[in-house]
Amino acid sequence: MKEQSEYLKRIKPAGWLKSSLYALLIVVVFQSALKHLILYDWSREDYSHCALIPFVILYLIWEKRERLITLAPEPSWLGMIPFVVGIGLFWVGELGGEFFTMYVSLLLVVVGLLWLHLGWQKIKSMGFALFIALTMFPFPNLINAKVLVKLKLISSQLGVAMLQMYGISAYREGNIIDLGFTQLQVVDACSGMRYVLPLMVLSLLLAYWFKGSLWKKAVIFFSSLPLAVLVNSLRIALTGILYSAWGLEVAEGFFHGFSGWLIFMITLPVLLLEMWVLGKIGQKAESVRGKGEIDTGTKKNQSHWIPASAGMTNTPKENTSILKSMMQPVFVVSMVVLIATYALSHGIEFREKIPINKSFREFPMAMGEWTGKHQSMDQAMIDALHFSDYIMATYQNKQLQPIDFYVAYYESQRKGEATHSPETCLPGSGWEFKQSGTTSLDLGGGKSMRVNRALMVKNDYRQLAYFWFPQRGRILTSLPQVKLYAFWDALTKQRTDGALVRVITPVGDGEKIEQAEKRLADFVRVIEPVLEEFIPK
Repeated sequence: MKEQSEYLKRIKPAGWLKSSLYALLIVVVFQSALKHLILYDWSREDYSHCALIPFVILYLIWEKRERLITLAPEPSWLGMIPFVVGIGLFWVGELGGEFFTMYVSLLLVVVGLLWLHLGWQKIKSMGFALFIALTMFPFPNLINAKVLVKLKLISSQLGVAMLQMYGISAYREGNIIDLGFTQLQVVDACSGMRYVLPLMVLSLLLAYWFKGSLWKKAVIFFSSLPLAVLVNSLRIALTGILYSAWGLEVAEGFFHGFSGWLIFMITLPVLLLEMWVLGKIGQKAESVRGKGEIDTGTKKNQSHWIPASAGMTNTPKENTSILKSMMQPVFVVSMVVLIATYALSHGIEFREKIPINKSFREFPMAMGEWTGKHQSMDQAMIDALHFSDYIMATYQNKQLQPIDFYVAYYESQRKGEATHSPETCLPGSGWEFKQSGTTSLDLGGGKSMRVNRALMVKNDYRQLAYFWFPQRGRILTSLPQVKLYAFWDALTKQRTDGALVRVITPVGDGEKIEQAEKRLADFVRVIEPVLEEFIPK
């Protein structure tokens, strides 16, 4: 231990200097991503727990301190693989407007630098701490749309079922629960689901510390998801019961205060009980295997640490100066790449060339047989969507058959300002996508256009929707396409502007889907040439 202490003292000045320079450069390169993460993402109630993850990571690394001290540093150029991939993802996120890509980039750059200087064995020892770092970052919109929104709707469905079992007449429409005497709005699609993510992190930590086979750890982790959904459903049901018995004030106080903790008060003991039961299964066999593993590990720990002379490490035998240590190739190359990345991202003019376009306030309300009327949007919704201009109107034909028309235009779709898909928003309003896919519309004159098509159902009501994403002369049908072309066009054209166009018509009682389909297609053929005057190519 004395030799190790002396070794650490010798390498400390150069090591601290290099670490400080790396930290400074990472902060300035990723400043926009870090600012958005800390000031915006971590302030959102769904992700406020993420601010605690850095402390969890530090504890997990501290927990491995003896193992890390025992292992000799083995600098390796293989660390350039995650480092270079991370730099590449930085540019994808910077130009394509996706913060999650930049978050993953940040993590890969850090992993790459650690691998470059410390070696694979030390990276392996810190593996779980580096893996759990992913939980610092909010999920990308695609996962929120496909998974979390669905879980929230399931939770509200179960909550209504529990209320009905209790004897309260309850009816759900999206995230609004009608209790007959009042409506209970489950804000943000059952806000108790925000406890699912910290609960999953907690179950991941419990599984990591659990002494058992891999399948048992998997059971502990994956059981947290249905458990959280079930308990949140109970929370919604209790809120409805309190509402019927004591009124709005008591119900809202419970709903927004204590009820959130109810999830942890119930799920944590259940998870601990689950761990106890799993620990009893096959306990004898695992105990025998565990002893063998401990003995093996003990022998490994008895090996002496021989300081490596490779890379940037100073050894007692080689009293390398700090200046010489700073000139190590692995350090110089990493610094040059980071400095170049910073210089390019801040020194080169990436100002977007926003074309001049007409305001949607000028969009005609009379086109062919269609006449329209402007609709307004709540200011809170406008602020949340971050678009540059929009139109929301209802058009009718001569038969008074309505079509809801909505366009959101974005001058820039860089970080934090990007198109939202109806696939995310409409299910939260209670609409279920029964049929969804893409279809080709004949626009006449030999022109056609591929759009998304969805038949939406809410109770006995049906609606048919078309939506697509006009993006700088392209018609796209998915958000991944939007992100990919935003990156490419930002790089080649200095443009990321684009729009979402959505048209919806109700399918009347006794009306065939084909009739609604024809009505929408006729409307699209009328508006498509008009849209070209407003959405730049």
